[in-house]
Amino acid sequence: MARYTGPKTRIARKFGEAIFGADKILAKKNYPPGQHGNTRRRKVSEYGVMLAEKQKAKYTYGVLEKQFRNMFKKAAGMSGITGEILLQSLECRLDNIVFRMGIAPTRAAARQLVSHRHIVVDGKVVNIPSYSVKPGQLVGVREKSKSLEVISNSLAGFNHSKYPWLEWDENTKTGKLLHIPARADIPENIKEHLIVELYSK
Repeated sequence: MARYTGPKTRIARKFGEAIFGADKILAKKNYPPGQHGNTRRRKVSEYGVMLAEKQKAKYTYGVLEKQFRNMFKKAAGMSGITGEILLQSLECRLDNIVFRMGIAPTRAAARQLVSHRHIVVDGKVVNIPSYSVKPGQLVGVREKSKSLEVISNSLAGFNHSKYPWLEWDENTKTGKLLHIPARADIPENIKEHLIVELYSK
């Protein structure tokens, strides 16, 4: 599946946030990239602010434009707050669940584990990162993959209690999606109402 493979620090500096995880360079250079990044301060239009928020959400969750637009259309057709439903849909993607459970250190690493058939859902191998996990389903590490160093290192010392919508069993290396997370529980700094306004134009 196509995905962004360019320089991540440059993107993080563009938004001024460590959206791909801890970044030493971002801490030193907390201004936009480019020759004039530290000197020029352009006034951003209302449309530009909304567009930037959408781009930030896409990069954060590793979703490309067409897929993101389709997710928005689906969220818009459901009853409830569209922006909140959109974020909840992104949170329930299999690659994100694997990341939230601490099986992988980043969403990109989680996507790779899923694609390489290291992850099982309800005991069956699922290699589709965008697979939507339903409440009650069990997500775990495939038996022959439990000794992988990247998984062991990621799980070591991970605090599984920080996400109340997930449950984790260290013995079986299996977790459960207890319920769809409430917006207040989703830690990402995304102003979803701006994304809704952008697509509504």
